[in-house]
Amino acid sequence: MSKKEVTVSNVSKKHDNPIAELVQVACQFDSNIILESENRKINAKSIMGIMAFNPSEGMTVNVVADGTDEEAALLAMEKFLVCD
Repeated sequence: MSKKEVTVSNVSKKHDNPIAELVQVACQFDSNIILESENRKINAKSIMGIMAFNPSEGMTVNVVADGTDEEAALLAMEKFLVCD
């Protein structure tokens, strides 16, 4: 299991449909990906979960990935959330 803390920035400015696009990024990986913030944990592959979680600018999020491609999953999720 790997974990990384990121601060969300400019997601809504850079992406047309950030919630759906974030789920699409997560679904590219076999690893389980969980987003954590303020005692909330959601599956990053769940569109309903992401809608409820609503990652927004300035929010600190822990991305937790567990699986064979967890390092690549963490990097992709971080890149999306910080809009690199």
